Amino acid sequence: MARRRKTSTFEDIVYIASRLPWWLSLIIALGAWFFFHSVATSPPPTLTDPKQFGQMITGQMFRTISMFLQFIIPVAFCFGAIGSLFGRYKRRKLMGDVASAIKPGKTIEGISWQQFEQLTGEAFRRQGFTVTETGGNGPDGGIDLVLHKDGEKYLVQCKQWRSLKVGVAVIREFFGVMVAQGAVGGFVVTSGAFTAEAKSFASGRGIRLVEGAELNRWIAASRSVQGKPPVITPVQTNSVPVQKVHLPTCPVCGSAMQRRIAKRGANAGNEFWGCLKYPACRGAVNI
Repeated sequence: MARRRKTSTFEDIVYIASRLPWWLSLIIALGAWFFFHSVATSPPPTLTDPKQFGQMITGQMFRTISMFLQFIIPVAFCFGAIGSLFGRYKRRKLMGDVASAIKPGKTIEGISWQQFEQLTGEAFRRQGFTVTETGGNGPDGGIDLVLHKDGEKYLVQCKQWRSLKVGVAVIREFFGVMVAQGAVGGFVVTSGAFTAEAKSFASGRGIRLVEGAELNRWIAASRSVQGKPPVITPVQTNSVPVQKVHLPTCPVCGSAMQRRIAKRGANAGNEFWGCLKYPACRGAVNI
């Protein structure tokens, strides 16, 4: 994967802001202006004790820096809001283009993994979810989207795998991250399909698996049914309500744990609970 070019702090702020909803970037811009402006225009304290000289110098430096930040930070977030709006336009256009090109029995093809993530995010936006793109680390990165709806948090991982089925190892890892981040549920979306073992593991754990055929239906419905896209429910597990899952905590560092399979030794092939911070922490609990 190509290395990202070195950027300035201003560019980094604009990039981060562009990944947020545009209205949130504007709120942050306004709040930053009020905060730094109030600091920049605050009167310096009166020096009554020589011991206060160091504190006075520090305060004056902060006021001087705030004189610049009161403009730089709001401008960066305003640029980010514009980028977010432009990105939203591109996602809507992408959704329309893909919906127009879908043919019966054909999965999503001809788009990059970045566009696949954008397309998936747009599908959730149209269902009323607030979507934050995390800017994943490539076509096989970790969590790609963070969703919020009705005060609940959901995670989304996108897998644009055309030739291979998504296996249970991916779902196990996703489940561990989901629990560690305190999400009540999650989605794993692929342009292909899932193995039977992956579907079995996801059942009852608050994870909805979305295959390419179902994603195609979501996209096609956005074109054919005006204002009424298909309802995307967070969890479908044979109509049984999903309860929040409590995993054991690591006996060494206290972090969350996830199921793993021993690859060597006397217990090779057996499952156990392993610390999410492995290899930094090697805490384990037998199942």
